[in-house]
Amino acid sequence: MPFSEGVHYSYHHSGNENRPPLILIHGAGGIYLTWHPYLRRLQNETVYALDLPGHGESQGAGRQSIDAYAEDILHFLDRLNIQKAVLVGISMGSAITLTAAVVYPERIAALALLGGGGKMRVANAVLETAANPHTFEAAVDMINAGCFSEHAAPELISLSKQHMLKLSPSVLLGDFQACNQFNIMDRLSQINIPTLILCGMLDKMMPPKFSESLRDGIPNSRIHLVEHAGHMLQLEQPEKIAALLKQFLDELPLHSKL
Repeated sequence: MPFSEGVHYSYHHSGNENRPPLILIHGAGGIYLTWHPYLRRLQNETVYALDLPGHGESQGAGRQSIDAYAEDILHFLDRLNIQKAVLVGISMGSAITLTAAVVYPERIAALALLGGGGKMRVANAVLETAANPHTFEAAVDMINAGCFSEHAAPELISLSKQHMLKLSPSVLLGDFQACNQFNIMDRLSQINIPTLILCGMLDKMMPPKFSESLRDGIPNSRIHLVEHAGHMLQLEQPEKIAALLKQFLDELPLHSKL
């Protein structure tokens, strides 16, 4: 897998130079594998799935704010000479995507927000448990329990926990703190980029009302609630999510990367 100045990523090139690439951004405590199946499912698109700094195989430390992660995405685009991209984010990744759209709108062709909201809050119990290395696994269990619906395969839940436990406790805590501070509600109306909003109908962490507030706040947006899916809807319903992304992208006037 390639690296770009310490940032690890996986990619698929479609060969279609007239469509902007997709940048797939994982959530708190996540890694690029959250999105890896979509490199195969979105074969008509050029797709990059990356590990944020401090996550997975990427070097460096995790960030303490969503703004800092959004800046990392901009630097990633610059290093790969990507002038404009479609950003796709899940959970914390959607917060990063929203922030990038507000701060760097000229670099973003479209957005897809999964399991997101204009603001996020992390329970004090999770923050306190994650702050103590001795209770780190308990914090992972608390988060993982809220990530999936009862329809999720047990092996999917187990794999998610395994990946999160490999993360440095300080990185996971930083992610939670960054999410807890995130609030962009008063700037949603500034986003004029075509936006697809997806949410699992069984999402316990970011229930549909958060996605509905995004739809109400972002002028050029559409929403789809996904049945039989919780917070990690892209893992629970990959075929459905890929189909919704394809439909959204095909309907966009993306005739040029510029």
